[in-house]
Amino acid sequence: MAAKDELGRAGEDRAAEHLTRLGYRILDRNWRCDEGELDIVAQREGVLAFVEVKTRRTLDFGHPFEAIDERKRKRLWRLAHVWVREHPMSSAARALRLEAIGIVGADPAVGDLEHLRDLR
Repeated sequence: MAAKDELGRAGEDRAAEHLTRLGYRILDRNWRCDEGELDIVAQREGVLAFVEVKTRRTLDFGHPFEAIDERKRKRLWRLAHVWVREHPMSSAARALRLEAIGIVGADPAVGDLEHLRDLR
């Protein structure tokens, strides 16, 4: 596995742990379809959260959230709706929400973590 892939996987593991501690139930990880991939799908208090995780070693190339532009958000919404269609049991959720977790540090297990709960 390439170093970049390992960093991303470690960041996603940390993000899933963070969400679990906050009371989210992880429903899916690294879900893929023809249109792309959702990093984490989680549910909490009637909300289905589609969580994009961005992990960086440093801020040299910008903050992780800067990589989630309008085009990326639109794609995430499309993916979220495909996921819901393919998982009809998820329809019990009252709301859908995009969230983002950014982690910065050489070791994602202890790097700085930021969580945006409503990515607009």
